[in-house]
Amino acid sequence: MKTLIVPTDFSPVSLNAVNYAAEMAMSIDASLILLHVYQVPVTFTEVPVVNISIEELKRISEERIEELKKGLEHVTSGKLKIYGESRLGEVTDEIETFAKKINPFAIVMGTKGASGLERLFLGSNTLTAIRHLTFPVIVIPPGAVFSGIKKLGFACDLNEVVETTPSDQIHAVCKTFNAQLLVLNVDYNNRNFSPDTPEESILLHTMLEDLKPVYQYIDHPDVTEGINKFAETQGVNMIITIPKKHKLLSGLFQKSHTRDLVFHAHIPIMCIHE
Repeated sequence: MKTLIVPTDFSPVSLNAVNYAAEMAMSIDASLILLHVYQVPVTFTEVPVVNISIEELKRISEERIEELKKGLEHVTSGKLKIYGESRLGEVTDEIETFAKKINPFAIVMGTKGASGLERLFLGSNTLTAIRHLTFPVIVIPPGAVFSGIKKLGFACDLNEVVETTPSDQIHAVCKTFNAQLLVLNVDYNNRNFSPDTPEESILLHTMLEDLKPVYQYIDHPDVTEGINKFAETQGVNMIITIPKKHKLLSGLFQKSHTRDLVFHAHIPIMCIHE
């Protein structure tokens, strides 16, 4: 059975991600694990002072996870298997350690946490998770509501596709959701077209051929805005992108681009590593 892990800090954005993940889990017959990683708050004076005991933090965390679990069980009428987990430590480290035991289909996170800072992009925990976790991370923008995944957009720059495209995982995601795959390549006046581009296109087509993808070449000077507009007009439900070496990531994760993507399009992003 597939499993979704949903880290939460109980902020409105993370709770929205929980609700989104619950609906997604029911649609793909997966179970849901709610994960809260708590840390010891310290007041920085001349001598650091711990404000609350670890035992008290653990009790509060477990109570809040149990309360959230019961609320979801009520809303889903018991149709969804839900588990709760509280852990002490650094957020990304604990997520990864826990995920290695579970081997989830994906880790679902909100875009910013309970810090109260109106960041232009992801909260630091989410961004760190995307960069370092080896499991797929699905980022849910504020206000996003799950309505099925019928169209998946795979953002690809057509560079080194054999080395960088996790075709097995893309196949698995498309089949899990029974979704149509759209390969999205954004360029402007062929600025990024090279002698290798036709061959790279053929190689990608060979890798994804059985999915019968539709190729969309978007002429736009801004990668994120081009994807954003296309997704809105064509009803794309989720964008797949590849972190680290994939050049699109640096463009996709710039604050100005992401602000449009997250707060205007409300499109979840699935990050899958090479």
